[in-house]
Amino acid sequence: MKHNLGKRSLHLFFLLLSFLTLHAEDFTYTFKVDQPTPYVKEPVILTLDLNQTNHDVVMLFSFDIKKSEDYTFQRLDIRKTENYHDAKIHYVYLIYPLRSGELDITFDLIKKVTTDESLAYSFSGDRDNVKKLVTKDTQIDLPPVQLRVKPLPEGTLLVGDFTLSYEIKKHQAKAYEPLPFQVSIKGKGYPPLVGTLLPKEGNFTRFTEKPIVKSVATKEGTHSTVTYPMALSHSQSFSLSPIRLNAFDPKSEKKYTLDIPSQQFDIEQVESRHLVDTVDAPDIASEDWSWLSTLLGYTITFFAGYMTALSWRWSMKKRQKENHPLVQKIRNCKDEKSLLQVLIAADHSDFTSSIEKLEDSLYGNGKINFNKVKQDALEKRI
Repeated sequence: MKHNLGKRSLHLFFLLLSFLTLHAEDFTYTFKVDQPTPYVKEPVILTLDLNQTNHDVVMLFSFDIKKSEDYTFQRLDIRKTENYHDAKIHYVYLIYPLRSGELDITFDLIKKVTTDESLAYSFSGDRDNVKKLVTKDTQIDLPPVQLRVKPLPEGTLLVGDFTLSYEIKKHQAKAYEPLPFQVSIKGKGYPPLVGTLLPKEGNFTRFTEKPIVKSVATKEGTHSTVTYPMALSHSQSFSLSPIRLNAFDPKSEKKYTLDIPSQQFDIEQVESRHLVDTVDAPDIASEDWSWLSTLLGYTITFFAGYMTALSWRWSMKKRQKENHPLVQKIRNCKDEKSLLQVLIAADHSDFTSSIEKLEDSLYGNGKINFNKVKQDALEKRI
């Protein structure tokens, strides 16, 4: 009976950790995590809401998660209410814990307080005499969000829900001729990057390239396709041992494997008389690098198609933007203050990063390249 009560208390404790609203001077902050007891490399969505409670001052915030070897993180979204007396900010982060046990997610938050007079003063003057916004900055010590991270089954290489496909163009070749071999791992979870896929067994020659990674992070986790281009060669027939990757899906808490069966390659022997070089000055460069063109062929074809589609989408998007009335307004901006006012008036989340840079330059200590920020704003989706 006592044991059951202990389990219930522990469950209630972590449930409370998943949604925590606290009060600080002048504002409140609310942390929420969707998974307070994840497995190692299981995605965790953390949200933070900052809400100003002292409406007598103008308040700004600077926030981010502190870097650590215990986890990786990526900001997915930030939404602001642009009201200087009623600041409301919503942050969304994707976090992957990298070790088991008790793990603290720590934060860096600075509260910046100023007045309407100081704000108006900073907007006065011409573009050659930008006046800095004076703020009173306070470092806020936020309590860490604690995760209780569960270990993975022993031998796990991939964490998530993945599928594997492979392609071997041919199983017959001449001696030392490269045999292209491509493996793709696709699915949702921690990006499926492994050191090497080829087994250590076998005395054949291995050629490998850097994996081709396509990943998109969302609130549901990271969707990835990782392609491994490789090639094998040998002077005689050989076999490739089976390849097995141990995987674990934390959502279903089930182990599974991704497998490539054993492969047999038949190599045509070269007679010894053909191995005798009768040329005094042979061109060895083409021989040494001929395998590379074969191996890279698949990569080049992939990127050619990808770039063509990307170019078409870019041209369509550019034509749409050229016809948008906001484009001309942004182009007419000659300084940081006018651009900031246009972007705030647009009230579009795509301009959040540009607004932050401009505010930091005008009211903080940040330095920016105005033309670059302006160009970035033009390129945003409208």
